[in-house]
Amino acid sequence: MARRKKREIEEEHENHERWMVTYADMVTLLMVLFIVMFAMGQTDKDRFDQLKAGLSAGFGQESVIRGGSSTLSSSGSTAIDAAAPGSGDSLDAAQQEAVTREVERQALLRTQRTHAEAEAEVTRLLAIRDDVRKRLEIEGLGEDVVTTIDRRGLVISLVSRHVVFEAHSAELTGRGAKVVRTLAKVLRPIPDDLEIDGHTNQVKVQPKYYATDWDLSSARAVTVLRYLQEDLGFKGERLTAAAFGHEKPLIDPKKAGSQRINKRVDIVVLSSSAAEIRAQLEQVAKERGEN
Repeated sequence: MARRKKREIEEEHENHERWMVTYADMVTLLMVLFIVMFAMGQTDKDRFDQLKAGLSAGFGQESVIRGGSSTLSSSGSTAIDAAAPGSGDSLDAAQQEAVTREVERQALLRTQRTHAEAEAEVTRLLAIRDDVRKRLEIEGLGEDVVTTIDRRGLVISLVSRHVVFEAHSAELTGRGAKVVRTLAKVLRPIPDDLEIDGHTNQVKVQPKYYATDWDLSSARAVTVLRYLQEDLGFKGERLTAAAFGHEKPLIDPKKAGSQRINKRVDIVVLSSSAAEIRAQLEQVAKERGEN
């Protein structure tokens, strides 16, 4: 019985001392936390001075913070009050100029980066265009398609020079279906979404089987969309349709033969680039002489 009590006392004593391990761990973690907080609290004097100059420029004053050059340069609180315009010294002016130069440098870098990304996207779209042209030429269909690049991406226009659609009709001719099948060989493997746009020409004649030009252009877009999805295996989630009636001619309606070309369907390879990049696509293509 004595041995049992002694053993229980020893075990109780050992258990009682285990809290020190947890306590030591906690103290260590607190020390690390305070070190990290201290390191984060060390203000870069040069950056603070730049911030001060930037605030001065924003409020239209040479200096809005009076006293030391840094809030950490002296003990206690530093007086902060508005100063009259023109009361700043030459050091503040130099700092403001440095901030201005840095802002301008960053803006230039951002512009250059955006332009470079637009150049790369145009190069990618042109590679798709070249593949389209090559396959159409092999099939003897090179004159049935016109390509351009705008802020949306690559626009492949199925023009009616060789009668892609019959007059007043939204049904693809045999040649028109062959054009779409040839395009599908290039467009199916790429990841881009496709927008199918229907257009009519500018002749002021009501379509024979449709109420308005809008109805006819919409029906033509849907015909091509359904052919891509139902017959050629495109995923429906990649496809959208839009109708423009006679509002967006491809070429000037006053030119001879324009009506045969303006009656068309556009298949647009939609760029997934950011808006600021897409905004430059058309201009970059023009600079390269591709539009």
